[in-house]
Amino acid sequence: MRKIVAQLFVSVDGVMEAPEDWHFPYYNEQMGEVVAAQFHESDILLLGRTTYEVFAASWPQRGSEVPLAERINTMPKLVASTTLDTVRWHNTTLLGGDVTAELTKLKEEPGNNITISGSPTLVRSLLREGVLDELQLLVHPIVLGRGRRLFDDDRQTPLRLIDSATFSTGVVHLTYQPALHP
Repeated sequence: MRKIVAQLFVSVDGVMEAPEDWHFPYYNEQMGEVVAAQFHESDILLLGRTTYEVFAASWPQRGSEVPLAERINTMPKLVASTTLDTVRWHNTTLLGGDVTAELTKLKEEPGNNITISGSPTLVRSLLREGVLDELQLLVHPIVLGRGRRLFDDDRQTPLRLIDSATFSTGVVHLTYQPALHP
């Protein structure tokens, strides 16, 4: 059975908005290996609308000289959106209707993981619905003080830590599974 695995860059204070503005000073070979493994262990990339629009505007122009560009550009992509009518990026399908039901059915099919990059609204929704199997947070050693946070509501979401590692840049890679009880 497939798993849906989300991987997100966040600051110590939980901000994940605009990582292109603060993430790169902390990016190193260790992080590159973790990010690459996530894509290579998956055969579908799942995105929310906003992340899809950012990725679709930048990844297709990147060539094989950019790590992961070929993998990301060629792998099947699913976009969960209630506002998009069409998607133009190669190998992309728009999910409409009951996204939870569609993903639950897809998880039962043979194949590798389904990876989510970014897409915090989608990640929160899938956590609430009990469809997300694993949450990987790459916590960067910076306090941003403002910006959209991964968890910006007062909803409790119990998680169980299954793995952790600290990179030489101070980034902590935390891997969680949703927990049934705190």
